[in-house]
Amino acid sequence: MSRCAILALSVLALPLTACLTPSRDYHGYVADEAQPRDMAPGEDTRSTVLAKLGSPSTTSVFDEDTWIYMSDIQERIAFLKPKITKRSVVAISFGTDDKVEEVVEYDADAGQIIQYASRETPTRGRELGFWEQIFGTIGAVQLPRTDEATPDNPTGRRR
Repeated sequence: MSRCAILALSVLALPLTACLTPSRDYHGYVADEAQPRDMAPGEDTRSTVLAKLGSPSTTSVFDEDTWIYMSDIQERIAFLKPKITKRSVVAISFGTDDKVEEVVEYDADAGQIIQYASRETPTRGRELGFWEQIFGTIGAVQLPRTDEATPDNPTGRRR
């Protein structure tokens, strides 16, 4: 191949490399200065944690004394499904004196896949077939309501 052909192919292939560069998305809590894992048990209080880290991502369902800070980084290449490359979940537990008791950090390896039940709950009532849905309203006549307000009966009540 000549140098011109190689140069032309490389110039044409150059835009395709942009499709192979992953784009990153940051979700959840993004630490500015202090990290959630840097909170010192026994020293920091609920108010100092709030001042250093801000509001938590969520609180524990069973215990209001546990604050949870969650974040993850997802990478996507072109149109493919995004993949989580880094996940961090930090749980900070407070004692009765509002001091930090425990700081626990979880990563993506600590997660578990939950299997959901695929069953459906049946509903009571009549199930309409395809043709009943299409032609079910033919011939149905809507009768005027007798409880509507009219000029001689402004309240709409029956007499």
